[in-house]
Amino acid sequence: MKVFKLLGKKATRFGFGEALVELGEKNDKIVVLGADVTTSVLTSFFRDRFPERFFSIGIAEQNATTIAVGLALSGKIPFFASYSAFSAFRNADQLRISVCYNNANVKIGGGHSGITVGADGATHQSLEELALLRTLPNMTVVVPCDYLETKKATHSIAEIYGPAFIRFGRAPLPYFTTEDTPFTLGRAEIFREGKDVAIIACGTMVWEALIAAEELQKRKGISAKVINNHTIKPIDIKTIVESARECGAVVTAEEHQVHGGLGSAIAEVLAKNYPVPIEFVGMPDRFGLSGEPEELLEYFGLTWRQIYSSALKVIERRDYKSGSNHIYRKINEIVSFSDELL
Repeated sequence: MKVFKLLGKKATRFGFGEALVELGEKNDKIVVLGADVTTSVLTSFFRDRFPERFFSIGIAEQNATTIAVGLALSGKIPFFASYSAFSAFRNADQLRISVCYNNANVKIGGGHSGITVGADGATHQSLEELALLRTLPNMTVVVPCDYLETKKATHSIAEIYGPAFIRFGRAPLPYFTTEDTPFTLGRAEIFREGKDVAIIACGTMVWEALIAAEELQKRKGISAKVINNHTIKPIDIKTIVESARECGAVVTAEEHQVHGGLGSAIAEVLAKNYPVPIEFVGMPDRFGLSGEPEELLEYFGLTWRQIYSSALKVIERRDYKSGSNHIYRKINEIVSFSDELL
């Protein structure tokens, strides 16, 4: 079994900013566009290293996205980053028509995502962008689980052709993956083996899922499989379906609205391929609040405790369903036997 240890705390935005510099050193086609939040999303690292390939567009995110499309169609590989509230929602029309309709090779960074942006409050706590972005044709959507995986994911989206969105945050959060931890775009990684319930998580909730799995084993003897589903689109159907077959019950966990994001994507896969009981952990159809990241995660139920209780609930649902099906089959057998006697 893989063992993940807490290595420290570091904001995922550092992985994005550091990767941009590494990409710029390897490929002179990489260019970066900023929107007056350069220091916040750490595109400042690239600006300071390659000022001739950095373009400050000002507080004009829609213009920046459109300019990025022009650069992409001219053969460059443009990265544009702002807060997700702006780079995804304010740019919805530009992403749909200019970027995705043209299948332009534009990479969008969504910083300050989720409620862990903290004190900036509800207007800046983007909790709905995955629901929007995963519906756009040609768009790849990635939600890395920690600082180092964000760096790997940034390199990966630069290597594929086409639109891509990567989500990252401001708050220092647990990092626990290493250089040896596998990462492949479009493939979910099993971080912990288990047979009683599959916990499928992305972003900040992967670490919480690992804690929940440990507590389930320690307190209840429940063997929980933990899956890091970092790529929301294209989603790894094979791993999801195989895990559902093995465990018979699934919990999803995300720092996003409970509707439309990872949980909905998993439900779509399983409804079509292998229906099992599912419980969803996410933002409970609410806007956020101002506060410290840890306080907000606790307040809105985005910690290992909710994953733990959801796992118990979904296992109970699975076992009840199995028992009901067994009784139903027995009744049918008795009825059939009675018919034969008559």
